[in-house]
Amino acid sequence: MDTAGKPLSPSASKPFDFCDDSVPKRVVLSPDQQRYCLEALKVFKDKRFSAPEKIRQEFMILQATRMRASEMKTRCSVALDSVNISKNRYTDVLPFDNNRVVLDPCKDYRPSASGYINASFIKISENLSQFIATQGPLPLTFEDFWEMIIQHRCPVIVMLTQLVDNYKTVKCGDYFQADGGPRRFGNICIVTKWIKTSQTSLILRCLEVNHIESKEPPLCVLHIQYPDWPDHGVPKDTLAVREILKQTSSVPPSLGPIVVHCSAGIGRTGTYCAIHNTIQRIMVGDMSALDLVNTITVFRSQRIGMVQTMEQYLFCYDAIIDELEDLISDTNAEESS
Repeated sequence: MDTAGKPLSPSASKPFDFCDDSVPKRVVLSPDQQRYCLEALKVFKDKRFSAPEKIRQEFMILQATRMRASEMKTRCSVALDSVNISKNRYTDVLPFDNNRVVLDPCKDYRPSASGYINASFIKISENLSQFIATQGPLPLTFEDFWEMIIQHRCPVIVMLTQLVDNYKTVKCGDYFQADGGPRRFGNICIVTKWIKTSQTSLILRCLEVNHIESKEPPLCVLHIQYPDWPDHGVPKDTLAVREILKQTSSVPPSLGPIVVHCSAGIGRTGTYCAIHNTIQRIMVGDMSALDLVNTITVFRSQRIGMVQTMEQYLFCYDAIIDELEDLISDTNAEESS
């Protein structure tokens, strides 16, 4: 995606090759990065363990200033158009008109549809990972979803939900499993190159995606599924979430935005984006990243309700602290070896 939010042409970026036997590289911090991480770690740990009531106050501020449904609807006219209503998994989670992902005309030729998909661009910093936060695709939006992936050259999809939860409620449609051979969605075909499960129960798939008649090489997409993250809740530890961060760290931000979704595309999705973005900003010395209230306020201005619960907000602190400690520990081990 260029700075104007337009999709890159297929030839604008080279395909990224995801190897099934590759292990995420251990990051060795520069002296400056080590200083940034140590400074950030002290701030986050002091607050988390010495003044946890401050964190609760922060989330209460976020909730007190959150956008109401009535205001959201004034900013989501395309999502609420009668031709698009059925494309929304939830009627109270809609993309704003000003930063929604707009599809080029594909299978929906009705002008009033306006290239609609329930997906939002999420962005804070230049030259760092950008995100598309979206809902779990519905059967009638599978082709739209893959059209978005192709148009915006998205190298990674992070899926933070099961297809069906423990109460037999459908949380997301099966838009990605093609383990038995090629799978078609209208004019788009996906093929599974490989699939593996990590030690933290992540399911990783390398998918090739292309228009059926295209002469261009297929787009290689890493699909990372974390099915054990409970809806409205948090995982029992931060290991799997931080492994997702490590799996994506070698992907250059210039390739395209990372697509993140759960079911609605705000709670678990917002939590992951906050963790990923905060760590990246600390690594480049952007100490404004220590203000999680501001980060999530910006996210919520781009998609309603990002980070839904106090538990998820606390989990942001826990994951950031654990990752900073890991980065510092790995660097110290490397220097002493």
